[in-house]
Amino acid sequence: MTQLPTSIPTHDIPQLPRPEAEDHHHHHHHHHHHHGDHSHSHGVIDPEIASSARGIWAVKWSLVGLVITAILQAVVFWLSGSVALLADLIHNVGDAMTAVPLGVAFLVSRRKPTARFSYGFARLEDLAGVMIVVIVLLSAVITAYESVERFYHPQPLHHLGALAIAAIVGFIGNELVALFRIRVGREINSAALIADGYHAMADGLVSLAVLVSAVGVALGYSWADPVIGLVITAVLLKIVWESGQTIFSRLLDGVEPEVLESLNHAINHVPELEPDAIDLRSRYAIANLRPRWLGHRLHVEMDIMLPPTLSLQQTQGITNTVEEQLKAHLPYLGLIVVRAVPDTQTRESGIGNRESGIGNRESGIGNRESGIGNRESE
Repeated sequence: MTQLPTSIPTHDIPQLPRPEAEDHHHHHHHHHHHHGDHSHSHGVIDPEIASSARGIWAVKWSLVGLVITAILQAVVFWLSGSVALLADLIHNVGDAMTAVPLGVAFLVSRRKPTARFSYGFARLEDLAGVMIVVIVLLSAVITAYESVERFYHPQPLHHLGALAIAAIVGFIGNELVALFRIRVGREINSAALIADGYHAMADGLVSLAVLVSAVGVALGYSWADPVIGLVITAVLLKIVWESGQTIFSRLLDGVEPEVLESLNHAINHVPELEPDAIDLRSRYAIANLRPRWLGHRLHVEMDIMLPPTLSLQQTQGITNTVEEQLKAHLPYLGLIVVRAVPDTQTRESGIGNRESGIGNRESGIGNRESGIGNRESE
């Protein structure tokens, strides 16, 4: 399974201005912070749009590279008739086809959230990842069929020298595209783009297998061509399994363990407040930590339990500090919702675990950018 880095260089995420706090004390029940409302910013590039644009750029140029590679291989297949090269060609065409849904997903995900789709359209990126996995699976099925067919109806191969050259071209072209897609995918945290990159990398290995097939046939082993085709099938099925786990995990709101660890690390290292303020470092706790991926942005919701005697200004300072720590450690964050909850009420309900940061209480979600708010229910 592909693993995503916990710290990725990207554009600075613009900071929301802190609202003026009141000086009087109060009993706070729920306090919301929403990160990501930049509709009135000037001179600042929305990181969501910037990362999606980079994804479109990566898809576009990798598509150009794959098309050139596929055209060269198609010419050699017409001359040689190699089923191994046909398998490689099918994979390259399929890899190029995956650029269409992925590019559309990146393009549509740049649209702002609406009243109906309050979280935006980033989930399309994960759906594009599903299409990529399906295309790889279909490539494996076609390759297996052609390989078995060639066992029963063997055909002589021609132009073995050209076949070897086509295999080398395929390997270089696919590996360059793979490294390009994986690098950009990791920069923007796109599981779909990373999966597509590993697909291209496997196609590069397939091209090397075609080269082995050509050498085997040249040495008199006619069965080498269909056998290599079956080996390619096995490699593709392995990619389907590993990439499918990552994609479907995100569709089910699964988050990588290293990302959860980074979240808890950031939360548990909130710096001390001002010297004259009350020391709260040992008195706050985090519960109901709910991160989830929407495309290549991580959205986070959490409850922070605080003493009910704190003022609004103190509460605001603590929640702002938590936000800043999260954004400093995890620059790929999208929406952040921090709710302040009275510590006494939380303890009575049996919730509050600073060590794991995990809770089970259902809570509502607010979205300042779309103007939609759901009243929270216990």
